[in-house]
This record gives sequence, structure tokens and C-alpha cells, in this order.
Amino acid sequence: MLSSSSLPCRTPSLVPNPNPNPNPNRSLLLLRPHGRCCRRGAPPVLAMDAAQPFDFESRASDLLERQSKLKIAIVGFGNFGQFLARTFARQGHTLLAHSRSDHSAAAASVGAAFFRDPHDLCECHPDVVLLATSILSAERVLRSLPLQRLRRSTLFVDVLSVKEFPKNLFLQLLPPHFDILCTHPMFGPESAKDGWAGLPFVYDKVRLADADDRLDRCANFLDIFSREGCRMVEMPCGEHDEIAAGIQFLTHTVGRVLAKLDLKPTPIDTKGYEMLLKLVENTCSDSFDLYNGLFMYNKNSTELLERLDVAFDSLKKELFGRLHDRLRKQLFESSQSLTGS
Repeated sequence: MLSSSSLPCRTPSLVPNPNPNPNPNRSLLLLRPHGRCCRRGAPPVLAMDAAQPFDFESRASDLLERQSKLKIAIVGFGNFGQFLARTFARQGHTLLAHSRSDHSAAAASVGAAFFRDPHDLCECHPDVVLLATSILSAERVLRSLPLQRLRRSTLFVDVLSVKEFPKNLFLQLLPPHFDILCTHPMFGPESAKDGWAGLPFVYDKVRLADADDRLDRCANFLDIFSREGCRMVEMPCGEHDEIAAGIQFLTHTVGRVLAKLDLKPTPIDTKGYEMLLKLVENTCSDSFDLYNGLFMYNKNSTELLERLDVAFDSLKKELFGRLHDRLRKQLFESSQSLTGS
């Protein structure tokens, strides 16, 4: 006698539903199983009803995906704002853009709505207002926004290269019902032209209301960068500025000093020299306003310049000291040779 496990598996047959169909636009089929697994007297199973759990899971997943999408207003739609917008758009977020200059064509290229008037922008009630201006113009631009037209739960984010300055600016000018997130993507269009994976993204949750929807919105914004593979670094604004002075400001200073030497490629360039030329190209491709902002709005930059002066003087003294010793030695050797003769 064959066991039930040895019986051949038969595909359920599809037969018309004997019950009247209340909806003529919905064609239903019955599943009538065959074989020993059929339970006598079991009610027929509707094919569409059987698929509903899977449809529900799909719809739930789609709903969660839609809920994670943000309406982001990028204030300052210059080179860096456009650079960020391309990734935001690719991830499916709704984009609004505002800038003093007319960047409507660039906004249209990524599907963003461009607004010359900040009142019109704020009346769209974005979830996130992203300040992507230069450091020098940040305060003027922030003061120009009609904050009363925004929802009271709006999240303000900056992407400036210094952090204490925008943090204090936000705390000073924004009403207490707005959330504040200070961030610094430590890369740009040139350094991230091959993607953001592994590049550091620094952030500080300065002020967030203790509400699930507002915490989720902040998490969804940060998720934009983590999904691209960024190395997420949560760090207080003050600590960021202290470290950044020795990284970013130093790099820009060395690059601009080398630019003053008017370095040129030669037929016998070494790899090290090629790296110096690349450094000049990368740093000088950024505006001088950025470099000036790194100096003016990071109190650690002045100290770094003083240390550079001391280090350069110390190096010159060491070089000329050795030269003096060498010349002195040669002088005495020559004198002794003459005396001996």
C-alpha cells in the first residue's frame, strides 16, 4: 500500500464559482483541491481571497516606503545643493528648491519645483528645510525665510562645513517648536563623483521633540545618507569644529598656499608631485568664500594658522642651522689647511 507521501501531487483545478457574483467586474475562481489532503465538506477557497495576505503585505510595504519619503526644501540651490538633490531625487523624495539666482533649469532636471519667492516655498509646507547656502550668507538667508508660514513641526537641517555657527544661529533665530539637526557631509561633487560609500557623514541632533513622528522624520532624513553607504558619525558640533580645523581647513590652506606658487606639470613629475597638483585643483575648485568661512566661523582655525607659522619657522631654522654648521665646518677646515701648509 502506498503511503500518502508517495502519492503524486496534483495541481488544484480551477472551476467557476457556483455562487452569483455580486460584482460583475470581479471575476472569481474556486480552488477545488484533489488528492488525500482534501478535507471532506471543507468550504471552497476563493483564489483572490487566498492571495489577499500576500497583497496585504505588499501594500503594507508600499505604505511604509511612502511614509519614509520626505518633502525636502533645499534653500541655496547652488553647486552643493544640486549635488545633494540628485541623490534625494533618485531615492524618491519630493524636492523644492529656492535660491537667489535662477536655478530653475537645474531644478527641473532633477524633478524639483523651483521658487524664487521664499513665501511660496514655505507655503508648500516641507517636512525638512535644508540650509545649503555658503557659510557667509547663511544668517541673511535664514532671516529672509517667512518662518510663520511653515508647519510648527518642521525639521531644519544644515550642511555647512562648520557646525557651532549654524547650531547657535538656529537656536537663536528659530522658534522652539522647530526641530534642529546639524550635519556635515564631509565630501563634495569632486570627492564623491564615484559614490558616497565609505565617506563620513557627521551629524548632531541638536533639538528634537519627543514625538514618534518627528523622531521618525529625522531618522528618515539620516537614512538617505546611510542608504548610500556613508560612514555615519554622530558628534557634538564643538568637537566637529575642533577636529575639522586640523583636517579640512588645513587641507584647504596647504592647497591654496601651493596655488600661490603657480605649480605646473612637468615631464618628470613624481607621484608625490602629482598629488600636490591634485590637491591644488581640488581645493581651488571650491569658492574662496568657503575657505574664508572655514576661517571666520571656526574659532580653531586661527590657532591652526599660528601653529603653521611656528612649524614653518621651526623648519626654516633647522634647515638654515644645518647649513650654517656645514659652512662653519668647511670654513674651519679651510683655515686649518692653510695654517698647516
